[in-house]
Parts: sequence; structure tokens; C-alpha cells
Amino acid sequence: MKRLRWAWDRLSIYLPIVLMGMFALGSWWLVRNVPIIVAPGQAAPPRHEADYFMRRFSVKSFDVAGKLKSELWGAEAHHYPDTDMLEIAQVRMRAFDEQGRLTVATARRAVSNADGSEVQLMGDARVVRESSTGPGGEALPRMEFRGEFLHAFVKQDRVRSHLPVELTRGSDRFTADALDYDHRSQVLDLRGRVRGQLAPRQR
Repeated sequence: MKRLRWAWDRLSIYLPIVLMGMFALGSWWLVRNVPIIVAPGQAAPPRHEADYFMRRFSVKSFDVAGKLKSELWGAEAHHYPDTDMLEIAQVRMRAFDEQGRLTVATARRAVSNADGSEVQLMGDARVVRESSTGPGGEALPRMEFRGEFLHAFVKQDRVRSHLPVELTRGSDRFTADALDYDHRSQVLDLRGRVRGQLAPRQR
């Protein structure tokens, strides 16, 4: 039982990377598949003005069997050619893993670069995985990451936040002034005023 709980604790740390990767894939798809109108004549130097926008859009991805894998929804999105950045307002992301467990991320605003290698969630950023059952039939508690800012570096498998964050797993709760998670080294670094509250385990 202790080994099972240890394994789940290690796996639960991967949640931000998995979700940010799915978000990056959706934003990359948007940037690459929206048509760009090219005006005739010499191209003017790009200004920080949106060259296209979308309102109340949704992008879905499916597996080979036609089952929904992820959905990216936004109230409005703008693409800026000078920085090649995509900004999305009121973003909501749903992603299912191979076991069908649902993870949801929301924020008031998201910014992604052109290739989706960097994604920033800003303003009441939340990443939630609801309670479910593990492969061995064990109960997996609800888990939530929350803060005003989460920055994912997808190619480096890294998530950072320089602002206060809150992590909740079941009845356990941790807060810190900053977060740095490196998936490759599997190191989670909580900095500043780190506080934790562990609920008694039921036998």
C-alpha cells in the first residue's frame, strides 16, 4: 500500500506537464491551420496588431478509434505576427489520459508561442484532475494546482511560476511563493514560504 501511494505521489507531479503539452498541441494546431491572407506588393514590417482573430471557438482532437482525447475552447483568440504569439481569452482545456481520467485547465488568459513550446496560463489559472480509480482499483483523490500564473516549457518538460501557488491532493494542501518543476529530473521545487497541511490517513 505504501509503495502504491508512493507511485501515485510521483505520477501526480506529472499532471502540469501532461496538460500543458496537450494545450500546446491545440494552440500549435490553431496557428498552423488558420489561413493567412497575403496582400499583394511589398510586405510592410509587422506591427503589434492582430492579423486574425476567432471568437467562441473550439478545437478537438480524437484518437484512432474516434474517442475524444482533448478539447481546447476559448472566448476569443488573437494572433500577432510580429511576435508570432497566440493570445486566448477565457481558455478552457479538457484532456483524457489513456485510462480515461479527465483533467481540466482554465484561466482568464493564455499565451502560446508559434510552435507551442511555451504556454502561459494567467489569471486564476487552475489545473484539476477529478477523483478516480487507479489501475489496481485504488481510489485516487482529486488533485488541483492553482495560482495566478503557470508557465510551461514543453520541450524542456518544465513548469514554472514566480507567483504564489497552491497544490491540493484530496485533503492535503500545500502553498508556496514559487514553483519550479523539472520533469526530466523529476524534481519539484517549492520556494519561499512553503506551508503544508496533511490530513490523517484513514485505515
